[in-house]
Order: sequence, then C-alpha cells, then structure tokens
Amino acid sequence: MPGSIMPPAQEWARLTPGPGTITWRRASDARLLPAAGYALLLQVSHPTVGAGVTEHSQFRRDPWGRLWRTLDYTYTMVYGGPDAAAQMGRRIRLLHRRIRGTMPDGRPYRALEPEAYAWVHATLAEAIVAAHERFGRPFTEQQRSRFWGEWRSLGRLLGIRTSEPPADWEAFRSYYADMVERRLEHTAAVDEVLSALARPAPPGPAERFPAAWALAWRPLGQFLGVASAGLLPALLRRRFGIRWTLAQELELRAFGVGLRGATPLTPVWLRNTGPGYLRWRERSLATRSSRAHPAPSNQPRSSPVSSAALAERPGLIRR
Repeated sequence: MPGSIMPPAQEWARLTPGPGTITWRRASDARLLPAAGYALLLQVSHPTVGAGVTEHSQFRRDPWGRLWRTLDYTYTMVYGGPDAAAQMGRRIRLLHRRIRGTMPDGRPYRALEPEAYAWVHATLAEAIVAAHERFGRPFTEQQRSRFWGEWRSLGRLLGIRTSEPPADWEAFRSYYADMVERRLEHTAAVDEVLSALARPAPPGPAERFPAAWALAWRPLGQFLGVASAGLLPALLRRRFGIRWTLAQELELRAFGVGLRGATPLTPVWLRNTGPGYLRWRERSLATRSSRAHPAPSNQPRSSPVSSAALAERPGLIRR
C-alpha cells in the first residue's frame, strides 16, 4: 500500500467521528435506507463506476449482499472506532486496486481513478442529507457543514486526498450539480439497478417463505422505486428514461410526511442503528477481516469491531 496516500496511525482518531458528532448521530437512522437506491444510481451513472459494477460486481445475483456489504463498510467507518475504520479503509482501497477493465467504448478504466473513487464516497453523504430532508430529521445549514467536514475526514481513511472532495458544503453543491450535468450517464449498470429496485430479489431468509415474499415484493418494489427515482434530480430522471408523474410525487411526499412525523415515536435505536448493527454483524465482519488480513500463526485472530470495544465507546444504544 503506498505509504503517502494513507494517513498515519496517529491521525486515525482525529479522522474518525465520535459519539458527539453529527455523523455519529445521523448516519444510521433507519429512515435513510429508502435512499440506498438513490446513492447507488448516482454511483453507477459515473461511467467508471458503472463499468466496474457491470464487469466485476455481484449486484445482479446478490443485491441484498451488496446492501449488507455497504452497511458493513459505512457503519464500521463511522461506529467501529479508529482502528477498525482505518483497517476497513485500507481493505476497501486494496479491493479497488484490483478493479479495472475496458468501458463499452473501448477506453480503459480503473476503480481508483481519483474522480470516480471520491465520487462514490461523496454520494453517500449526499444520500444521507437528502434522505433526512425527505424522510427523517432535516439538517440545518450548520449541521450540513459540520457533517460534510466529518465525511471528508473519513475519506482520508480511504485514501482520498483532501484536494479531491470540495472543501465545504456550498462547494459540494456546485460539484454535485456539475457532476450531474457533465459526467453522469445512462450506463448499463443504471438499468441493472432500476430493474433490481422494481422487482427486488428475496433476501436469504425470505427464500424459505416464497408465498410471503410473493405478497411483499410488489409494495416493496413500489416504495424503493418511488423513493430512488424521486430523490434523483429531474435531469437524471430524463436522462435515465424514468417516467415521473404527479401521482408518484404525491406518493413520495406522503411517505416523507409519514416518516418525518413518526420521529417522536421512533425508538432511539432506530434513529441510530449503527452500533447495534455492528454487534449483530460482528461474526461476519471478523470472518471477512481474517480472510483479508490473516493473523500470524502464533497470534489469535481478532474481530475488527469487538463487542468489548463497542461497549467502551460512550453513547451507544443498547436494545
């Protein structure tokens, strides 16, 4: 791993959000999940990212696995503590070093192209802010600025240089508008994502109950489709060939009113699911880390996010 692009260990704690930060408090509200499709569409419409997903990703065969891996990555970076976040960041960068290929027009690409790599990280911030605006607890201007600063810092643990993402939220909005106008395309991966959202495959446990899933997938697909398309800028909907009607807009607004209005009744653990999620996924995360970073034969293997470490961090929500 190139030494200069990854921050040294003494900087990890400074770059990782703690319990008092806006990122810690807002990045894992359960009401953000409807925006997962929005973030993914923004990502795969970048030509480099779209080509990489089409050629290398298992998204078409295992969309739910893609979701779990994204949550594993995001929640470890935010809630796992400095060591786990730095380890995850190194693993993500190493994984992307191996992703390269040829676009449909014959141009070569690689996943670590600075613009594409930084864009994926930026889209998650955009999706969090946009989802809170529609479905959760809208950020104030000051909170957006703080959140973006914290998210930029996390990017350093992924090997994203400070010169790549915009320096503040206002600059980010200009950057986002320019990417939408100039760079994002109707890639093959966009159609793959739209198809998966319209007819979601059953997650593992649901395969044991096909009759129940037959009843559930249509309303779920309707909700995911409306939420994902409705969060997109109108320009991208037209570019992707997505028909958007007044009825769909009203449906999306109704979803938002209902979810935002439920805030006083929403349990605290649903407004901050990250710590509980990491405890639930501890074994899977430990197994994946052991495969990626085998310990020396004379040392025990350990989880990147142990229950003890989580318990020691203040502000965690226990169910």
